[in-house]
Amino acid sequence: MSVTDEILTPRGPARVDTDVPAGAPVALLVLGHGAGGGVDAPDLLALRDAAVAAGLVVVRVTQPYRVAGRRAPAPAGHLDEAWSVVLGVLRDRHTGLPLVVGGRSSGARVACRTATTVGAAGVVALAFPLHPPGRPERSRAAELGTGLPTLVVNGDRDPFGVPESGPDVRVVTRPGERHDLRGDPSGTAAVVRDWLRDRGWTPA
Repeated sequence: MSVTDEILTPRGPARVDTDVPAGAPVALLVLGHGAGGGVDAPDLLALRDAAVAAGLVVVRVTQPYRVAGRRAPAPAGHLDEAWSVVLGVLRDRHTGLPLVVGGRSSGARVACRTATTVGAAGVVALAFPLHPPGRPERSRAAELGTGLPTLVVNGDRDPFGVPESGPDVRVVTRPGERHDLRGDPSGTAAVVRDWLRDRGWTPA
């Protein structure tokens, strides 16, 4: 069961939904939503369930523009600013836990752009939008270059493209999935859970 509250940011209040494991937590996973969606997307909910069961505190963050009822996303700088303020508060609430940041689509981009600033140990990027549909020349691959362990999970039919693996970036392509990753949310969550375990962020 989630506990919901709000954190004030310079861009308005952000909403945070926090789920805690039954025992002592081993890490903190903070997730953001897509540009026009919310934190109840099937892949985010499946990941929440799997991660909480694996011993993580999971916090899903709703950006201020969505709390205010707008669907059109705020500028990238505003998203990053609000996210960073929220992460500062969450780190104070959950001191001593390794921080893993992530999200789906736009939320994954925000997590990547701010990962080092907020002190993250790793990044989980679901449906990372490599480029606008039909515009492969407008690549956002550089955003994945955080220098931190990063997991990308994309569908092989995603019109936003699929990034390539790199020295710190592992890319898992889910067959038959599109950008929404709705085909097999539990399978996507299992990929992330196993990666978290491999990194030592869940019990062995």
